[in-house]
Amino acid sequence: MTELTELDPEDKKIITLARSVRARNGVPEGAAVRDETGRTYVAGSVALESLRLSALQTAVAMAVASGAQGLEAAAVVSDAAEPAEADLAAVRDLGGAGTPVLLAGADGALRLRAEAR
Repeated sequence: MTELTELDPEDKKIITLARSVRARNGVPEGAAVRDETGRTYVAGSVALESLRLSALQTAVAMAVASGAQGLEAAAVVSDAAEPAEADLAAVRDLGGAGTPVLLAGADGALRLRAEAR
């Protein structure tokens, strides 16, 4: 397992942002993505009667809506043991296969480094 202190500073940043939105909004998940220009997009999970999106799907959608052409990395803070397949697919759709997806716990500790597929 990779420690947060061993991560690239930009990867630490998106984990911190994901953690912050989760805590600030009181949602089960927080996520952040970094686009090809280094811009970041942060989102929490969406649970409306007519719309349900994971935090990572929402962050990817925000990046697309803002004109991002690709992703360098993604991070999600969740109690889940691994990223959902739908989350990995959303990251792949914008970032391509192999885009790193970092999964951290509520404490910010990196639990898993996956790749979009």
